[in-house]
Amino acid sequence: MTALHKYLVALFASILVPASGLSQEVINTDTHRLEEVAEGVYFASGNGALYTMSNALIIERDNDVVVVDSHITPAAGRALMNSIEVVTDKPITTLINSHFHYDHANGTPAFGPNIQIIGHEYTYKKLTEEPANEQTYRSSLVRFDNTVANLEERITNASGSERAELQTQLEFWQAHVRAQDEIDFIPPTVSMSDVMTLFRGGREIQIHFLGRAHTGGDLAVFLPQERIVFTGDMMLGGISYLGDGYVAEWADTLQGLKQLDFDLILPGHGPSIADLNRIDYVQTYYADLTEEVRRLKSAGYSAEEAAARADLRQHADTLGVDQLGANLQAVQRMYDLIDGIAE
Repeated sequence: MTALHKYLVALFASILVPASGLSQEVINTDTHRLEEVAEGVYFASGNGALYTMSNALIIERDNDVVVVDSHITPAAGRALMNSIEVVTDKPITTLINSHFHYDHANGTPAFGPNIQIIGHEYTYKKLTEEPANEQTYRSSLVRFDNTVANLEERITNASGSERAELQTQLEFWQAHVRAQDEIDFIPPTVSMSDVMTLFRGGREIQIHFLGRAHTGGDLAVFLPQERIVFTGDMMLGGISYLGDGYVAEWADTLQGLKQLDFDLILPGHGPSIADLNRIDYVQTYYADLTEEVRRLKSAGYSAEEAAARADLRQHADTLGVDQLGANLQAVQRMYDLIDGIAE
């Protein structure tokens, strides 16, 4: 696990607050936890039986099902489809991918060739150019290979119950690495640039592009009648991965999100969020990070130096940022955007 991965896991564990009293029912399948957040609307997260990495949303209509995000591999996507069959026998006709990242869109092949796939124009661009060479995806492959190698090394020095536990972990990650061999990058069949509304089968589904944030094409899927929004990684309960982000624009994008009328956020990672003040906390962090990085760059510091010196400790109470420094990958991305060497 990289330092960034450890940082994000710790952050999610410390700051995400699950919604209370909002779900009607929780259904456990072989691979998923399905939280019914409104009638026929399920917030899906993996239960650890296989690696899904991201959350998904299941929206049942009168005669069919719409799914938002497809998980990290076709195997995880198939597991999601099998879990959907536990709650409905209606066919899945539409898949909305919130953005192009591997952990949200690489499960798409599991849904077959006849499904409608909706995504932003930027997602289409990323998934039709050189998706296998995207740095975020390539680094994930290295990370998972390193996880397997690390566990294999630890097993050689372990004994008894520790060895058995490590062996279980090793088999889990080996299964995920094998599952990656099946990945085929599939772009949207329908692309959008601003707003799209699906109104069929007794359900209104609004799809909004509110501005650049986690990527150049993040979509928010809004159910106005249910007052629920699925935000992908544009809005988590804490700090998102910033390596492909547009931090200087992110606060404005979240301001646009706040104009929608909802009571519950379903993020791309972590539990559902009922405390809408979290939008303000994250929004302020991105604005402060932008100002701090610009200040340090203007003072002549390298990205490495700026990452070490950045002081965001004013966010300790809200986001758990209690140490000096910022993520280097995030700061380097910001430097590259300022210098015009990144898109």
